[in-house]
Amino acid sequence: MSGTENEPESDVNESSNFSLHNVSQSLDNDFDSLKKIDKQKIDILLKPTGNAPIMKRRKWAVDAEKPLGWIVEFVKKYLKLEPHERVFLYVNQTFAPSPDQIVKNLYDCYNTDGKLILHYCKTQAWG
Repeated sequence: MSGTENEPESDVNESSNFSLHNVSQSLDNDFDSLKKIDKQKIDILLKPTGNAPIMKRRKWAVDAEKPLGWIVEFVKKYLKLEPHERVFLYVNQTFAPSPDQIVKNLYDCYNTDGKLILHYCKTQAWG
């Protein structure tokens, strides 16, 4: 009888260990998914202001960890501006964030309908 009593206990222990292993793997997978979400792209809507040329494509998906200065350089390159020409970006037509601001931080504070709206121009317009 004692052999029979030990068998169910070992089955329970083995299945408990198996379940804990599965839970551990599941948590690892969830953690990996969260890391991927943090590195997602953010929708940016670029609108011209003042004397700025109009971009054919206005909506862009940008890596959340990019600094705003990267977007400035992207706009300059897309519009084929001369090296001496400047581009100013404004959030919601109100203020010009510093070029080292991270896109995700601006999005978290100022997104509208799931997009970060940035106005661009070649001369200072607001602020």
